[in-house]
Amino acid sequence: MYKNLFFLFLLVLTCFSAFSQQSYRVYLRDKGEQSFNPYTFFDQKAIERRIREEIPIYDYTDIPVYQPYFNSIQSIADSVGITSRWFNFVKVYISTNQQLEQLKSLAFVAYLEESLPVQTILCEIDNESNDDEILLNQTKRMGAEYFEKNNIDGTGIRIAIFDGGFPDVNTHPAFEHIRSSGRLIKTFDFTKKKENVYYSSSHGRQTFACVGGFYENKKIGLATGAEYLLAKTEINSEPFKEEEWWLAAAEWADQNGADIINSSLGYGYQRYFTSDMDGKTSLVVKAASMAVKKGILVVNSAGNEADAKWQGIITPADGDSVLAVGGIDPSSDYHISFSSYGPTADKRLKPNVCAYGSVTTASSDGLGNAQGTSFSSPLVAGFAACAWQTNPNLKVMELFREIEKSGHLYPYFDYAHGYGVPQAAYFTNNIGEIVETFEIIDSSDIYYVRIKPARFNNTDWLQDMNLLYYHHSEKNGVITYSEIIKVNELIPFSFPAYSEGHEVRIHFRGYTKIIKF
Repeated sequence: MYKNLFFLFLLVLTCFSAFSQQSYRVYLRDKGEQSFNPYTFFDQKAIERRIREEIPIYDYTDIPVYQPYFNSIQSIADSVGITSRWFNFVKVYISTNQQLEQLKSLAFVAYLEESLPVQTILCEIDNESNDDEILLNQTKRMGAEYFEKNNIDGTGIRIAIFDGGFPDVNTHPAFEHIRSSGRLIKTFDFTKKKENVYYSSSHGRQTFACVGGFYENKKIGLATGAEYLLAKTEINSEPFKEEEWWLAAAEWADQNGADIINSSLGYGYQRYFTSDMDGKTSLVVKAASMAVKKGILVVNSAGNEADAKWQGIITPADGDSVLAVGGIDPSSDYHISFSSYGPTADKRLKPNVCAYGSVTTASSDGLGNAQGTSFSSPLVAGFAACAWQTNPNLKVMELFREIEKSGHLYPYFDYAHGYGVPQAAYFTNNIGEIVETFEIIDSSDIYYVRIKPARFNNTDWLQDMNLLYYHHSEKNGVITYSEIIKVNELIPFSFPAYSEGHEVRIHFRGYTKIIKF
């Protein structure tokens, strides 16, 4: 009996403790009277990025939280978390209503916003055995040879990788070329406020390798010549503060000169509704959008929700200026079963592009296979670094659009693949002449697509998969139907005439036809 009473007491005490402390973001009215010198605050590459983007080197959002304000808040709260210079807030943990009222009464406090527990999603499915064919093709599929022939490897580009830890990266041979040349610039663990990130989730090691890893004379990712910043923003218990750590890491990456952020992370059903995937609601998408305004390309996995109840993309992949990456299956060359579908809640195109969702990457003792949109994103981040190296004067959103245009399906698109797999040939001026691969035959109220026989004889990679892509969109541009047809023989494909203002797009082996009704 006493044992049972003790257990009940312990259970009540545990529940009380779990709900007794609350967390808030305390937003401030201003940044007080303080001096700010961007030339001493920022890494030189951050200054150069601002010059390239033609944005102010001295901007109000760059000024840190005013220290006297922070000190006053800290004296009231049980403890404090991150501070955000971009959004001018201090994260606090309090346990009484008195503390809450004290914070609200501070003259420099604008308002408080409560933050609740939530889980995050590492966009990973599995981690198994080695596959040499996939290792070769995960970069070849993006046209790696065209970058290699032009000595393009991401040199001069600085990439920040946000993840749950980077065990063995300080010793693993896949990163030796980066360590030995001094291109691992900085690391920081935002979960414990220390520099060591070489522990915890192997997910970070795997994603990092897909950006710029090199093992036994084989490229795992394309950006083998880039510089790197590593940020640990995740922990196993996965509370809401991971979005805040993502924000803190983005501000740190900005300060330390990052050109690109790869984030194989996402937040979905644990906190949000699908209607919230509108590019405006979540804290993390606001952080990602601000990073882009600072000239940083944000590359993010679309999510692994296609075969789950959620199905759609997760945040921050919903951001209008976030390059969301879907996954394709190496064996079929089209959508891999788990990769999240677009569009956004407000019907914008997502994902933007796609890459392999099943890869060979760095394991604890060499190489291993892994599945998930976690790995399509870093493949594209490495590609983006190489693309930017070909034209360093491109502004961030110019690069964003060029990467979309380099997609192997462009100008065709759908909600599984976006514009397709980005192609290096686009950035090295090696795109060949676009040849008509099919013709449209108008037969009363039915249209026929007839494949041209000569196109079956081409041995280029575009012809490896005999896939015909088709979609129909309404007047507002929203796709209402899409289909992929494996063409094994020269049979016609038919579709009906649609209402005025509607549109049909068809793609086969590099050629897209748009029919407007």
